[in-house]
Amino acid sequence: MPADFISSLFVFILSAFLGIELIKRVSPLLHTPLMSLTNALDAIAVVGAIVMVGEHKSRFATVLGTIAIVAATSNVVGGFFITDRMLKMFKSSRPNK
Repeated sequence: MPADFISSLFVFILSAFLGIELIKRVSPLLHTPLMSLTNALDAIAVVGAIVMVGEHKSRFATVLGTIAIVAATSNVVGGFFITDRMLKMFKSSRPNK
């Protein structure tokens, strides 16, 4: 295996582990701002995946880029639905005067 692949895999596993640990420790009051930040980061991932697909370097890169576009886009859409639902919970049901 090439050294670049092994180092990239190590960085991916380390970032996934640290991300999971970080998310588990977030206070419930911060979940809405955290979801907004996550949506922004996923939007960056969508743009990066589109660039990767557009370069046509190899068939494997194109397939992985397409999968990344679908996964990140579904994550963004789901994040917006969850954020909207959480924000509706904070709205009062009393009529405005």
